[in-house]
Amino acid sequence: MSYVSEFSAATPDDAIAHFQRRLNVETDCADVHAAIENHDMDFVLLHVVGSAQAFARRHIPGALHLPHRLMTAERMNEWPPETLFVVYCAGPHCNGADRAALKLAQLGRPVKLMIGGLTGWEDEGLAFATS
Repeated sequence: MSYVSEFSAATPDDAIAHFQRRLNVETDCADVHAAIENHDMDFVLLHVVGSAQAFARRHIPGALHLPHRLMTAERMNEWPPETLFVVYCAGPHCNGADRAALKLAQLGRPVKLMIGGLTGWEDEGLAFATS
């Protein structure tokens, strides 16, 4: 028996529930890029780590720089309560997007994490913006 089959696969109902939960809280670089390219950004994209200088050198097009440490109820009131936020950080080695997503959820805001972050964006060969 291989390590792959050592534990039985989930039932289809359990698998549906599991993957639905993940898709409720995550998106990926390709889906964000498609929304940007199709002018269908029904979310606010937040770059949630680093300095203003680092953001200016390289960020995802259309993103706003709002480090998670600066997220407050007052600051988030700049957007309607139903606004969906998509957060990203440097990549899989960084937990800044997780911190931002947690903070936004604690503030009662809809949020998804863009898995991969800047590293994933680069791996996909997608263009960065500068400012």
